[in-house]
Amino acid sequence: MIELAALDMAGTTIDDYGMVYTALQQAVEETGAPVASASLQLWMGADKVSAITALMELGGQEPAPDRVAAAFGRFRTILDDGYRAKPPVALPGVPEAIATLRERGIKVALTTGFDDGVARPLLDMLGWSVGPGAECTVDALVTTSDVAAGRPAPYMIHRAMERTGVVSVAAVLAAGDTAVDVQAGRNAGAVSVGVLTGKLTRELLAGLPCDHVLDSVADIPGLAETQR
Repeated sequence: MIELAALDMAGTTIDDYGMVYTALQQAVEETGAPVASASLQLWMGADKVSAITALMELGGQEPAPDRVAAAFGRFRTILDDGYRAKPPVALPGVPEAIATLRERGIKVALTTGFDDGVARPLLDMLGWSVGPGAECTVDALVTTSDVAAGRPAPYMIHRAMERTGVVSVAAVLAAGDTAVDVQAGRNAGAVSVGVLTGKLTRELLAGLPCDHVLDSVADIPGLAETQR
């Protein structure tokens, strides 16, 4: 039986109108490294310092620590400006799905390739709260600030288990919209779910190591009922 749903943020539970893609691509290209669409998609969902480092290398630029740090600073500035211009919103049906899961006794955690400095203000924009009790939107938030390595490492999912008191990976459902999201779910030993609210098609997601492909997080309560 599912006891915890660990859900990605941008593109999975939150519609940020593609601003993460835009900010990451622009920040890397400002270093002189061209960013191919396939390479960008490959690194979406990963922690952004690792993504910038890899994309700079792929684009023929030396990812010296100071250059990566500067590019990460630009990423955060571009993202912040974009979010202020067009604030993110919850994807359709997601708040209701989260509420349904929690009403059934299933804990809900958000995991993200953002650090605390990006993730927490984003939740504030949405008016979402984190913590135990029915008055909160979700039970836990885990960011790249909390772990030694981001996706596709399983550590954020395991930290979400720790924070919600879930001890069996077989009782965890992990959902996301990118390749590294579903790989992290598989690496964690969870039921790995790909959702179609991001940039990947059903065919691409079906070719990745995920157990299920759903249209949206809004469909997870129905899937969770079958995982017994």
